[in-house]
Amino acid sequence: MSKEVREHQEPLIRMVKRASMEAKKAWLIRGIAFLCAIVTGGLLILALGHNPFEVYGSMIQGAFGKKLAIQETVKLTIPLLITGIGISLAFKMRFWNIGAEGQILAGAIAASSIAIYFDHLPHTIVLLLMGAAALLAGGIYGMIPAFFKAKWNTNETLFTLMMNYIALQFVIFLEHQASWQDSRSTFPKIRMFTDVARLPKIFGVHIGWIIALLIVVAAFLYLTKTKHGYEISVVGESANTARYAGMSVKRILIRTMFLSAALSGLVGFLQVSGSDGTLTETTAGGVGFTAITVAWLGHMNPFAMVVVSLFIAMLERGSNSIQTSHNIPASAADLLTGLILFFMLGCEFFINYQLIFRGSRKEEANG
Repeated sequence: MSKEVREHQEPLIRMVKRASMEAKKAWLIRGIAFLCAIVTGGLLILALGHNPFEVYGSMIQGAFGKKLAIQETVKLTIPLLITGIGISLAFKMRFWNIGAEGQILAGAIAASSIAIYFDHLPHTIVLLLMGAAALLAGGIYGMIPAFFKAKWNTNETLFTLMMNYIALQFVIFLEHQASWQDSRSTFPKIRMFTDVARLPKIFGVHIGWIIALLIVVAAFLYLTKTKHGYEISVVGESANTARYAGMSVKRILIRTMFLSAALSGLVGFLQVSGSDGTLTETTAGGVGFTAITVAWLGHMNPFAMVVVSLFIAMLERGSNSIQTSHNIPASAADLLTGLILFFMLGCEFFINYQLIFRGSRKEEANG
């Protein structure tokens, strides 16, 4: 085929997946992306009439400057980290679980029912029951789209996404139930839990941070040292290869989604028992969606996700701080956070893909 005909048929720009990239070069791209994010954010801050260095300093100060600030940042990190790990289990086998919000609420609902109806039991028993109920409820809620995917090959992205709204509406339904409300109030709000249903604190933060660190280690060992972890990797690479090797892809799919959603359900328990003390419409608070960013930026590595989730929690906490310290509108603070995450996520594209222009030397060599 002549060069002229080939150039006429081929697009001007093509996106091609890279075979690999040197670690040094990948980190160089990430470093450049971070600098671009800081510079772009600084331009936004200048446009708002503030000193970028002062604002960035206030963000760091608001996240780590005082003991209380550190405690609040850690509290924001816990749900992001655990949910990110849960999502990564499904993502590693290319099951796109976008339903972590609903799975968090499912776990929170189950845990709250124990807190409300069994608060006469001893403290330890109540907490153990709440945790078990949250794990089971979240896991079962996640198994539903997995079963439909395995049985009828339904679209898991849409299925899991729609189930978020079902869980949210059920929370709204419970807010109007007399048995869940404070008897002294007619306002549609679920009553606060008694002390028997509240998680104890260590260093000023509920023990969810210890649970999160244990999950990090357990998830790493599960993915890298067990047969189940190997099966997840094989299914993620090629379901046909897994079947050829004698693996039951349907069983692996359902089992892994149960674990993925169970971890999100556990987050629901930690939120209602550790952070909020009750169940509300905002219990999930967007964690299920933000955790997708944690999983992607952490490359499905539990230890890397510790750093990423802490970084995002710092941004969220810092953006809240500058709203009061510099009188920056909430929308602008959120935009600043979004810009930084946009650059950090965008750089992964250039690490994993390359753009090839029509008629490039590489194309001619391959032609």
